[in-house]
Amino acid sequence: MIGFSCSGVLFDLDGVLVDSIAAVERQWRIWAARHRLDPEHVIHAAHGHRTIETVRLLMPELDAAYEASTVEKGEVEDTAGLTRKECSAELIARLPRDRWAIVTSGSRALATARLRSVGLPAPEKLVTADDVTNGKPNPEPYLKGAALLGLPPSKCLVFEDAQSGIRAAKLAGAKVIAVAGTYPAADLREADAVISSLCEVDLSFGAEGDGSKVVRVSVRAAVRN
Repeated sequence: MIGFSCSGVLFDLDGVLVDSIAAVERQWRIWAARHRLDPEHVIHAAHGHRTIETVRLLMPELDAAYEASTVEKGEVEDTAGLTRKECSAELIARLPRDRWAIVTSGSRALATARLRSVGLPAPEKLVTADDVTNGKPNPEPYLKGAALLGLPPSKCLVFEDAQSGIRAAKLAGAKVIAVAGTYPAADLREADAVISSLCEVDLSFGAEGDGSKVVRVSVRAAVRN
């Protein structure tokens, strides 16, 4: 068992709470075909990044805002194959609602549509692509997520599935548990621990000496880096 203590938990959405990889890849393949790009290269670039930043990276000559809105409209409408990640509902149900937030590279419309589609509750606190100037791997999304919880990032534990998100969380000053799946565990070594499923996570609750609430997170079958 590997243990962490925190005051709040920040979750990435896609690949951590929701399995949306099929829909994501379908829509980026459509976009890649439209612009005669290698779809595998496009998909690799897209995971873990804001849509608008992926477009700017791959085709800077295009109207990035228009292209991003087109891709995201397709993703909002594409719900085929969307599922909850195993044990995601049980994990967030155990957390006090003011102690967790979602920090996603998708838009607010996309995040809420996916949560609704798989039957997960929308959090009280949500940071999306619409709320930041700089997306992951910039630390801004996780700095804003911690601020929404009223906590310093060092008091937050982040669950991520992509290298860009891990880097963003670490730069913000948070500890990170990576969930393998979107990428293999070997690609997630920057995280503080790597798990294969949220089912490997145990929660308990306590208090610091000053009386402040603490969430204790233990992970089984994890690799510490």
